[in-house]
Amino acid sequence: MLDPQAKALIDQFAAQGNPPLDQQTPAQARALRAVRTEISDGPSMAVESVTTIAMEQADGPINLRHYRPLGSRADQALPTIMFFHGGGFVVGNLESHDSVCRYLAAEAGCAVVSVDYRLAPEHRFPAAFDDCVAATRYVVGHAKALGVDATRMAVAGDSAGGQLATVVAMALRDDPAINLTFQLLLYPITDPSMSHPSIQSNGTGYMLTERGLRYYYGHYFEGDAWRKDWRAMPLQEGIREDRLQGLPDCLVISAGFDPLRDEARAYADALSAAGVKTNYVCFERQIHGFATMGGVVDEANLALDLCVSALRRALRPDLKASV
Repeated sequence: MLDPQAKALIDQFAAQGNPPLDQQTPAQARALRAVRTEISDGPSMAVESVTTIAMEQADGPINLRHYRPLGSRADQALPTIMFFHGGGFVVGNLESHDSVCRYLAAEAGCAVVSVDYRLAPEHRFPAAFDDCVAATRYVVGHAKALGVDATRMAVAGDSAGGQLATVVAMALRDDPAINLTFQLLLYPITDPSMSHPSIQSNGTGYMLTERGLRYYYGHYFEGDAWRKDWRAMPLQEGIREDRLQGLPDCLVISAGFDPLRDEARAYADALSAAGVKTNYVCFERQIHGFATMGGVVDEANLALDLCVSALRRALRPDLKASV
């Protein structure tokens, strides 16, 4: 059964009378995402500081938002979570996931660096991937100035951000200067070819739709070359073992009424088969994106608590687990 709180939110959004996602411009979709975030967003937890870092790169500057938990000193080297927001590579930004980043920083006792990577269609694949890799390298390269312990780092993200987190982990797996120790993937995109059964079975009626996914992927990807590129399809057959072996431990969270449910499970299974210590949890009553809906969906906060517990075990074993 669909969670009554999630159903009420679906009904509320449907009553707004907005056109389907695939009939909106990217600007309209981004504006609607901001409105919906205000309605469903979870609590904004207090942290010690939030600072914006303008990271210069060849393709233009992008912003990073650096959160530090209460009681931390500026010169204290904290374990750090690189966070990549969801939104189908088209919508979402630092604001849409501010409450989630605050929650992780406050409860896990870690610094969080949220990446405002470039969006499609203005910036096509692999722009988002390039930005997230560059941001991770930047934070490691400026660890002392930022108060970051570069030996204790995780990558995390939801939906498109979950995809970015795992392909960043792949890209940096063999880099001796970077020590990623954990992956946190919330209902990640792992197969944009849309070949799994839940794309159809959950493709209408649960907020994220099959047509919506085609809209997002159509804006981010061009041509067909991406179908053989691990940076786009981490679950692609034939590259799993090579790319997955040796990746950091992982927690994958999915939702029972999510079109991406099956590919999230398949990716967790592929990680386990490759020898990566992986935990998989499916919130059977939930919809895609529910972890960012803590203001109206109670199970969102439970999901975030599971994330915090896993992050503490991986990055802050000196702190008592909260779950």
